[in-house]
Amino acid sequence: MADKIRCAHILVEKFSQAQEILDLLRKGADFAKTAEARSIDGSRRRGGDLGYFGRGMMVKPFEQAAFALEKGQVSDIVKSEFGYHIIKRLD
Repeated sequence: MADKIRCAHILVEKFSQAQEILDLLRKGADFAKTAEARSIDGSRRRGGDLGYFGRGMMVKPFEQAAFALEKGQVSDIVKSEFGYHIIKRLD
């Protein structure tokens, strides 16, 4: 089990927005470009890249989904207190 992982995410306010984005990604849209265009999080300027983080550094639903991903894998929609995330594991 990795101590730290590197992920990117796209954060939106509504489930319907997240579903639309997930559909685009599954059709081959570029994750980083989609994050820059659609995410409401400050990480959008880096294509959604959150850098490396360990357990206990992110909200629980986000952390559980992120650590369950394999390198290059994109999550389903993850709801947290901040909104709806789509997470991609980068490392």
